[in-house]
Amino acid sequence: MNSTSSPYRVIAVCTGNICRSPMAEMMLRAALEREGLDDVVVVDSAGTTGYEAGRPIDPRAGRRLAVTQLASDQHVAREWMHAWFRERDLILALDIDHYAWLSQAAPDRESLEKIRMLRSFDPAMAGRDLLDQGIEDPWYGGIADFDAVWHQIHTALPGLVGHIKAAVAANLQLERQPH
Repeated sequence: MNSTSSPYRVIAVCTGNICRSPMAEMMLRAALEREGLDDVVVVDSAGTTGYEAGRPIDPRAGRRLAVTQLASDQHVAREWMHAWFRERDLILALDIDHYAWLSQAAPDRESLEKIRMLRSFDPAMAGRDLLDQGIEDPWYGGIADFDAVWHQIHTALPGLVGHIKAAVAANLQLERQPH
């Protein structure tokens, strides 16, 4: 799926950008690469706060990703920038607090429509209350909590990749139409 247009851009958002959102970023990036979409989709992540800005991924999150051969040593936490509402095509909130924060900060309806709960792409969670779709912060827990986050993200990936694949195809179709 090569295109001369700008890539489809996805961002995962949590609180500090050291646990959940970088895990989602790296797992989604790998899933898109397996589907051959890495040349037309860009994935990144950020936090709603600057508490952890400049810090690496939480070592426990990094170890969990390493189990599946995903390297996280280049990750540097950063805070959400308002301009990203316009620059991103899909904004993935990791829990209800992030969803609410992003929704309140969205400058317009177009930006608001880009915000989705990441787990809304898991067929078992689709249509459920947003409170049920959240991924709890593993920072306060142990390895089992990071395993739970990995599994929650993992089960949403097929639906998320399918959604992105359809969006990229629709964008390509629009580009091919005569102006």
